[in-house]
Amino acid sequence: MISTQNLTKKYGNQVVLNIENLEIPKGQSFGLVGNNGAGKTTFFSLLLDLIQPSSGHVESNGISVSESEEWKTFTSSFIDESFLISYLTPEEYFYFIGELRGRNKADVDALLSNFQDFFHGEILGQKKYLRDLSKGNQKKAGIIASFIGDPEVIILDEPFANLDPTTQIRLKAIIKDLAAQKGVTVLVSSHDLMHVTEVCERIVVLNKGEIVKDIQTSAETLRELESFFGANIGSGEEE
Repeated sequence: MISTQNLTKKYGNQVVLNIENLEIPKGQSFGLVGNNGAGKTTFFSLLLDLIQPSSGHVESNGISVSESEEWKTFTSSFIDESFLISYLTPEEYFYFIGELRGRNKADVDALLSNFQDFFHGEILGQKKYLRDLSKGNQKKAGIIASFIGDPEVIILDEPFANLDPTTQIRLKAIIKDLAAQKGVTVLVSSHDLMHVTEVCERIVVLNKGEIVKDIQTSAETLRELESFFGANIGSGEEE
């Protein structure tokens, strides 16, 4: 589904990402972990054509993301609050995304009705602009908006941050269902090793822009990751 070849990103003389080859098949729940500065956000930004690679390319379903916009019809994401339109209410924002993805209000309302427990009565019908919501509720709105239009690929950067424990548990169930039951390719980055281990069938570890581990998740994965990070990886600043 997603393929990268000789993918690098440099800023001046600093190489922040260097991935020779990475294949992510359709329907896989894929986790990306690493300390600050490891290259996680850079990698997702390249997948979404938000920045240009210094070399190499990214293909999604055989489409080069830097040469065509056809991949956008089946790809959705929520990276951070900058993806929101702050002066809209959540309802207005959901309907706007629905229009972009060819869905009418009834379609959007039907989808939203499936996530009442996730919203916990704090998103819809509050007569608040997105900018006035808490960081956690902004994240809830952005994540659910990324589900509109039945995307085949969903990319979520740090989706568990700022969410309360109950919402984190609900989100993990949602992500598992998207991949296992609906065949959606879900890419998740997270600093929380436990969360990403619980929801992803495969985990890639980045360190200083390079892949240092590529693990099929098992009962031993969390312990392996904790041991690896505790022993081998230094800290840095997220790019």
